[in-house]
Amino acid sequence: MAKTVKYQYPLRSHNTFGLDVKAEQFITYDTVEELVSILAELRGSGKRMLQMGGGSNLLFTKDFSGVILHSQIKFLEYVSQDSQEILVRVGSGVVWDDFCAEMAQKNYYGCENLSYIPGEVGASAVQNIGAYGVEVESIIREVETIEVATGKPSVFQAAECEYGYRDSIFKHRLQGQYIVTAVVFCLSATPQVHLNYGQLQELREREEVPTAQEIREAVIAIRKMKLPEPAELGSAGSFFKNPVVPVEKYQELAAAYQEVPHYVVSPEQIKIPAAWLIEQCGWKGKSHGGAAVYEKQPLIIVNQHQATPQDIMELASLIQQSVQKKFQIAIQPEVNYI
Repeated sequence: MAKTVKYQYPLRSHNTFGLDVKAEQFITYDTVEELVSILAELRGSGKRMLQMGGGSNLLFTKDFSGVILHSQIKFLEYVSQDSQEILVRVGSGVVWDDFCAEMAQKNYYGCENLSYIPGEVGASAVQNIGAYGVEVESIIREVETIEVATGKPSVFQAAECEYGYRDSIFKHRLQGQYIVTAVVFCLSATPQVHLNYGQLQELREREEVPTAQEIREAVIAIRKMKLPEPAELGSAGSFFKNPVVPVEKYQELAAAYQEVPHYVVSPEQIKIPAAWLIEQCGWKGKSHGGAAVYEKQPLIIVNQHQATPQDIMELASLIQQSVQKKFQIAIQPEVNYI
């Protein structure tokens, strides 16, 4: 498939919230060369541009006025391999979970905890996706990009990406300035497992170290139990980031509530699950317009009955206000408002 250009293009199938919005212009490309050509054509046009992956971590607040670019660069190649590690170069348009599936099938460790996260490889490196004790930055070696202003290629080493919790240089300091075309991942040929999260701890009790495939299957089972399938109930996955608070604030909560769930970030900081804070405020299962807080996981806002962007934004704001009022803790959206 070569470059395609569509106008007033419906985005319902391109955002996991399933919102009925349109893009003024929607362009897909198969190669880096096509992307460079597209950027050259658009340069100086004054049109707003958005590079979009699978639409799994964003909220369109209205129809998009401008050009949306979507990568169809799909390849997976093994750069090098020895008894310890494997370097794999993957195109930005590859479905993230397809990559995870192949790595687990080969029993290469590193991304199995990140299985079943919706979206594409390019977006994974921008968002620094994470789940069950692992963030993708731990397996990224390089991020290949094209500079929007010049069309020139630029390779960022992992250390240059300024990764943080659901954050990277591409989300802030260099937002909109580079488009990811490929990512080089470093996987382990020997078991490197992370089983400290919830139900995954059951795998630690076994005598034998679980395979990457077994961990992947356990993660998928947990996600299916807790999270709605986007095809059945639109959402963007976890809507809010888990707040990190001073240890003194955690101690204050622990004195008022029994068994406050928490994760130690450092001697000075504690991460509190936003889902627990939201549930304590009574939002689980509650609705606002066509939007609702998912009954099985309060961290997720769902499109329950043909929700409008306004429904979702208003519900998110009400939740934030409740948490702030009850706990004096600010929770921030993980979802990007467009």
